[in-house]
Amino acid sequence: MALISLPASLTRMMQQVNVPFVDTFRALRSITPQEIGLLLKSIAAKRRPKRVPPINSDFFDILGELSPEERLIQQKIRAYMEEKIRPLANSYWERGEFPHEIVPSFARLVAETFGTRPYAIDALGPVLTGVACMELARVDPSIYTFFGVHWGLCMGSIDLFGSAEQKQRWLPPMQRFELIGSWALTEPDVGSATAAGLTTTARFERGYWVLNGAKKWSGNAPIADLNIIWARDVSNNQVQGFIVERGTPGYEVERLEGKIALRTVQNANIRLVNCRVPEANRLPNVGGFRGIARQLAITRAAVAWAMTGVAMGAYEKALAYAQQRIQFGRPIGGFQLVQNSLVQMLANVTAMQTMCLRMSQIAARNGKVSHEHASLAKVFCGEKMRETVALARAVSGGNGILLEHEVARYFADAEALYSYEGTHEMNTLIVGRAITGMSAFV
Repeated sequence: MALISLPASLTRMMQQVNVPFVDTFRALRSITPQEIGLLLKSIAAKRRPKRVPPINSDFFDILGELSPEERLIQQKIRAYMEEKIRPLANSYWERGEFPHEIVPSFARLVAETFGTRPYAIDALGPVLTGVACMELARVDPSIYTFFGVHWGLCMGSIDLFGSAEQKQRWLPPMQRFELIGSWALTEPDVGSATAAGLTTTARFERGYWVLNGAKKWSGNAPIADLNIIWARDVSNNQVQGFIVERGTPGYEVERLEGKIALRTVQNANIRLVNCRVPEANRLPNVGGFRGIARQLAITRAAVAWAMTGVAMGAYEKALAYAQQRIQFGRPIGGFQLVQNSLVQMLANVTAMQTMCLRMSQIAARNGKVSHEHASLAKVFCGEKMRETVALARAVSGGNGILLEHEVARYFADAEALYSYEGTHEMNTLIVGRAITGMSAFV
């Protein structure tokens, strides 16, 4: 056998590590050509740039259920949120301010999507309305919440419970976002127990309703032109709804400070001190708390979709980070534990999407969404959203607490969605009552 001449650099290296030349030569002789080939192939694979697959949070293609017309609406909303909202979302969130400059363009978006159908909370039908909410929250849950309160709760109340005159007066300018709406049910000392009795009272007196009490949270209230205030009629203890306009004497709005979630949304503490509202501003078709519960079932279903959007946004940002973040000489997305977290996130997102899709398909078939379906969707999606944003933050390491990577914003905002439109516990009990036939409410 011919002698092998090793490069001088390799000889010097072996001498530095005190490896005898004869031992090295014997070791090399024991390596088969196949093993050498595999070694060279492995080295070449590590050096060759790998094609990174596109980020896809719709793994089971739920958007394939949409018609071509509906898909155009979904794509229009996604494009707007990516181009107009994402670049400014972190900045306004950090400052706790609302981006008033986006209202005209947002109004045009709504006119081209939601505004193409009749007035209703779920104007696009249960499925497309849910997908639209998902797309809004996928980029910025604060903008989704602003829209949900204005369109779903305030306009929705007028649409469901208002007179023909009230609808004609208020809904067209609200659709154009010339007037901004708010909605107030929760009180400082009454949250989950609102069905058991509100402490805010309404007393009819010489053509006016006199409101006294307090409300808490009331999204959009500091910037709103009108607010739907729910109060208890002292004459019969029935819940009544009132359109209270900004500037009404006795209607005092104080911006709520110190939030760690949905900071772009403007929330408020409200005081009602002998606030006189004309009879023309009372919603005549409420029918007690059952009417509000019917409205909340629709908006609760929308929140389950929005939770899905939050989980999608967090997953997408975490995956992008894992593809780009280099540690130990390679992207962290190539490590087993990181891939395990990413797959768990995607599984959560996919399960949330499919549950929400089926909930909305049943609602479309039946003409309404049931309380039990909406509550179960919110319970499940709330849990999976929380788990997903936590995994996304962990995958992002220390950078996961920085706004520049966006995961931190999703992580914080998820806590608000987890609690509003009925807490996790109350929605659990709604489903529990449905499946057992026994109420566990206090």
